Amino acid sequence: MTGTAHGASPEPGPGPSGAVSGAAAGARMALGTFTVFPVRVGRVDRSVAGRAMVWAPVLGAALGALTGAVAVLGTASGLSAPLAAVLAVGLAALATRGLHLDGLADLADGLGSGRPPEGALEVMRRSDIGPFGVVTLVVVLGAQVLALGQLAEASPWAAPTGAAAAGAVGRCAVALACTPRVPSARPEGLGAFVAGTVRWPGALTAGVFTAAVCLTGWAHAPAFAAACVLAGVAGLLVAGGVLRRAVRRLGGVTGDVLGALVESAATAVLVVAAAASAWG
Repeated sequence: MTGTAHGASPEPGPGPSGAVSGAAAGARMALGTFTVFPVRVGRVDRSVAGRAMVWAPVLGAALGALTGAVAVLGTASGLSAPLAAVLAVGLAALATRGLHLDGLADLADGLGSGRPPEGALEVMRRSDIGPFGVVTLVVVLGAQVLALGQLAEASPWAAPTGAAAAGAVGRCAVALACTPRVPSARPEGLGAFVAGTVRWPGALTAGVFTAAVCLTGWAHAPAFAAACVLAGVAGLLVAGGVLRRAVRRLGGVTGDVLGALVESAATAVLVVAAAASAWG
């Protein structure tokens, strides 16, 4: 996960207009960083980067809802649930340029190499994907497809709300990983640019929004809404484990680590939500 929106202009002065301008720039940077859509950002600095990370769960929820809706439409048109889910997950990968999946594969190869931090980071810089990355992608994508397919079979509401929760939780994990206590593994790159940029009020905002998205599972069933909240907690715990391992082995976060957090958290949410989709 290394893409960002680019551009530059003088920072606006303090005050309400400056805050609104910064929030808008953050939203545009989030769109350019987390999706395939080209966006020009007039102002790019660490303050805007922090706002972009807080905006990320909003984009994740929207993309997840779209992914779930595609799976539902596919099953309604006569496709099998797994096939519809494959198409939906593929669309989501296209919408993000596959950056998060690439980061997941790179991190798996880096950690699996058994090399010291410098060597592991060098492995992650390479453009090819090694055996650890391939196996990780197969397992994660397989779990996402089967879980989304099960949600699509459960009801027209389970897949969009469950996938929206997964998308929001995955990006919320990124926002939390960009709080001040988490260092960057490199002096350059996306990880260095966004590390420590999300202040605690912003992290709280991202968390509250993500919890609200999880509660939209009520459209399927009240118990499913509760299950989505639990799934969100599970997703953040999984992402926290990945982050802890990455920081210990690499010394901090990189763009690849952030991408891996998105995919690991989202997968955990989808799996738990699928298991709970039959709840009344």
